[in-house]
Parts: sequence; structure tokens; C-alpha cells
Amino acid sequence: MSDDIAISVNNVSKTFKLPYEKHSTLKGAIVNFHRNKKGYKKQVALKDISFEIKKGEFFGIVGRNGSGKSTLLKLISGIYTPDSGTIQVNGKLTPFIELGVGFNPELTGKDNVYLNGALLGFNHKEVEAMYDEIVAFAELEKFMEQKLKNYSSGMQVRLAFSIAIRANTDILVLDEVLAVGDANFQKKCFSYFEKLKRNGTTVILVSHDMSSVVNFCDRALMIEGGKIVANGRTQKISDLYMKSNVENTKKIDKYKKDKNYKIADVYITEKNKNVRVSELEPHKDYTIHVKIDIGKNDKNIGVGFAVKTISGVSILGYNSYFDSNKEKNTFSSKGIHTIKYSFNNILKNGGYRIDMGIHRDIADEKNGTYYLDPIYVEDNVYEFVSVGWKPPGAVIEPSAEITINS
Repeated sequence: MSDDIAISVNNVSKTFKLPYEKHSTLKGAIVNFHRNKKGYKKQVALKDISFEIKKGEFFGIVGRNGSGKSTLLKLISGIYTPDSGTIQVNGKLTPFIELGVGFNPELTGKDNVYLNGALLGFNHKEVEAMYDEIVAFAELEKFMEQKLKNYSSGMQVRLAFSIAIRANTDILVLDEVLAVGDANFQKKCFSYFEKLKRNGTTVILVSHDMSSVVNFCDRALMIEGGKIVANGRTQKISDLYMKSNVENTKKIDKYKKDKNYKIADVYITEKNKNVRVSELEPHKDYTIHVKIDIGKNDKNIGVGFAVKTISGVSILGYNSYFDSNKEKNTFSSKGIHTIKYSFNNILKNGGYRIDMGIHRDIADEKNGTYYLDPIYVEDNVYEFVSVGWKPPGAVIEPSAEITINS
């Protein structure tokens, strides 16, 4: 391995033996015996993984849950040993890959700082010198005398990360450090990431947050089913990951359903075109087509839908209840009705979903009130990705005119 390489992974594979559920009856044991079942089954976690990380590189690893990311990190960190292949690490490595490792829940937060510091190689005086800084970074000044078992998972992450970053290390391994902390803590993490980049520390970052991967990482790879499916530019990996999520996440959550009403079809096309698309490009005009099937003659049937991030943050949408031309945009007759919503794509890189519902507009003339009566509500009726934006990104990127006076 050359001197400019921090980590080299060559043809690494890892398989786990998972025990079958034990049978409490004689019948179950006899059936398994006659089927010649062993006491365990094999699960391949990683297969023939190879890549290199250069010294000073900020390297991202992405993939859905169960893809093999955590197993790979534990192999790199020396917690697991590979069944085949080799892993070479050039320098001191500090892993931050599992919540609670090195902590004692029966000790106070303060005692755990000293315990965890000792595990990182610091003596008592060294931990004492950095104690106030650790507590301030974690924002836990009021809780350090409480036992760790009373901490929330977010509090534990903040404390553990605040200790881990004090380590004098060449390589830092971070697994989902941003997943549990709050927004303010994430800002501190981002500032620390910038410091790591300036100092030339080698960092492996595992995250489901693609904006962090794109903004901080120099390169990234994507794991799927224990294999590397892509390795290269972060924007390419981010787009591939988002597209993969859209294709594989088809959860339908039906809150309320009336058999006389249903959503017949939902899809997106470029405006004034008939070809369906699931990848939207920046500042192009698109149309959301919504078709509803009303099974009986009714009155004041309306439609609402929202475009949301995969995590559920509403970005834009439409509801006939709030339409100024409400009488024209509600339905009364039996049959298929189509609503078209055209917009200019200002959604930044990422995955998005469409949630929608059919409702009845109710007017209580006696009390002078109006309200919605939901008839059919369904989440994730359609999913798509917005791609091609250059980082850094916010949620939306509207067209803007900028004037600079010098």
C-alpha cells in the first residue's frame, strides 16, 4: 500500500451465521431433523468489496438499511475480521459507529466522560482539561450529574461525539452521527467537518443525508445487497441513491377508504407532453396528472394533494377547497375526473413523494361554517427525484435576479 493511501480494502467478504428459531415442541424438532436443517442459516453481509481511501480524503458511504454499511465499518475498525480478503489501515483510527459503546448507563454523564476518555487513551488530567469544552459542545451542562440511563438517545449521541472528536487521530469513522442530534447540534457537526477538512484528517462518513455527503465528501460509494454498485463523484452517488430509494420504497398508507371513490392514476410529465417521467430537471416545466374515479353521483367532491420530501416535509400542493374557482373545480358526476397541476421545478436534489386525498366540501349554512370531510386519503401515491442541481442546496431554488453594486 502506497504512503498516500489511508485505507485499502481488497476483495473483502463477510458472512454471518444466524441461528434458526428454537422449537419448543418435539414435533418441530423432528420436522427440522427430517428436513436436514442445520441449527443456523448463512447470511452474506459483504461480498468481494474493494476500494481505497486516500489520506486526507472525506469519503462517503451510502446505502439503505441492511445493505452492509455498518458491517463494512466494523471490519475497517477491527471490530470484525473478514472471512476473506484484506484490509490495511495506514494510521491511527478512531471509530464512532455504535451508540453507547464505551458508556456505562449506571454512571453519570460526568463519570462517562472520564471513562470514555480513558478508552481513547487520555489520562485523568487530560480529560479534566477538556471537560468543560466537551460538555459545552454537547449542550448538556444541566445533565452531567444524572445517570446516563436517563439520557435520551440524542443526548447520548451528542455526548459520545463530543468526546470522540477530542481524540488525536489520523482517521475518523462516523456512522450516522447526524441522524439523532437536533438541528443546532448538526450545525456544530458541520463546523467540525469543515475543520477536519482543513486539517487534512481522513474521514469516513456514513449518512442517509445526501446533502451532507455532497457538500462535505470528496468521493463516495454506494452499497446494495453487500456489493458496491457505484464508486465516484458524490453528486452521481447521491442521484443514484435517491433514484434507488424511489424505486424500492413503494409503501402505501391508506388512512381512510370509501369503496365508491378511488385514485385511478397519478403521474408526472413534462408540460404539454405525454411521456411519464420520474426524474425532474432544474427549472423545467412539469405537470402532475391526477385521475380520480367517482363511483356514484355525488356533490361537492374535491381533491387535494401535496408534494413532500421523503421524510414528509410539505413543499407545494393544491386543494380544491381553497380554490377561488371552487364550484368549477369540484365534481358531482360519476366517472373519471382529471386534475392537472403544472409547475416549474425548483425542487433541489432529492427524493419526493405525492400524498393525496379525496374529500367532500361541507357547508353548514346554519352556522356559517365550511369544512372538509375526508373520503379517501393515501400517502406515497407517486414518488420521483429531482436531479441535476449543483450543491450547496436548500429545499427549493427559485429563479432570482441578483444585483451587486460595488
